[in-house]
Amino acid sequence: MDLLDYTLGQALEKWAYEMPENDFVVYPDRGLRFTYGDFNKRVDRLAKGFLAIGVKPGDKVGIWANNVPDWLTIMFATAKIGAILVTINTNYKLSELEYLVKNADVNTLCIIGAYRDSDYVQMVNELIPELKTSERGYLKSEKFPELKNLVFIGPEKHRGMYNMPELLLLGENCDDNTFKEISSKLDCHDVINMQYTSGTTGFPKGVMLSHHNILNNGYLVGKNMNYTHEDRIMTPVPLFHCFGCVLSVCAVVSHGAAVVLTEDFDPLRVLAGVEKEKCTAICGVPTMFIAELNHPMFDMFDLSSLRTGIMA
Repeated sequence: MDLLDYTLGQALEKWAYEMPENDFVVYPDRGLRFTYGDFNKRVDRLAKGFLAIGVKPGDKVGIWANNVPDWLTIMFATAKIGAILVTINTNYKLSELEYLVKNADVNTLCIIGAYRDSDYVQMVNELIPELKTSERGYLKSEKFPELKNLVFIGPEKHRGMYNMPELLLLGENCDDNTFKEISSKLDCHDVINMQYTSGTTGFPKGVMLSHHNILNNGYLVGKNMNYTHEDRIMTPVPLFHCFGCVLSVCAVVSHGAAVVLTEDFDPLRVLAGVEKEKCTAICGVPTMFIAELNHPMFDMFDLSSLRTGIMA
């Protein structure tokens, strides 16, 4: 069986070159969409922004967020500079976050403002009191000596943190030489993703995954489901989990398809998104499918475009 020997960045660039106008990322309820060409440009800007604040190949970049639009920008940007994306469960409490950041030697932590009943900004400030007196990029944490940068995924400004517009602007004003040099030296067997186990038999352990691991896992899933560049995959499952970022996103990018996302699961938004975008596949856990099938408005939607999906 033939496997792909691309890096994650090369897989994206292939479609950005061959079909730049095709959709890659779509948020139907927000009217937001990125073509392969536009998304690749945004990824490159963010990758150079990370380099500008000192992120190097092999550095760990944590992401603590639900399925916000720039989750995937961060995933591909870190891969393009050989940094290792550490995915963080959105339901983590303070002690769990502390364990992971320390255990993974996180260098840069990217967060949203809040999720459900957790105020991420408040929790991070509680965990890292030095933030309140630190300039951006000059953090010296007694508890986390490896942690140098905090990034807020959004336009808001918080003491001691970069925000996303600033990183993109930094990247836009950087020359390409360092970026191109690093990209040219990447190997598909380099580790670029770290996912933590649930810890059911002890403390969670970080599983180190390469471009080759996650891209081919996705590729084979998509191959078995006969994905092509004409497919559109509804993905309401969390991106921090392998279901979202591997079985969905890597399956999509390895076949040139489009991923249709919701920031959080809502059966009505999923059903409306499938109809609006004429999705051909859908991902979900059993409770999601049950909520969709039992929704009182289910019969109002045209779901005839669907031909396959994954229940995990």
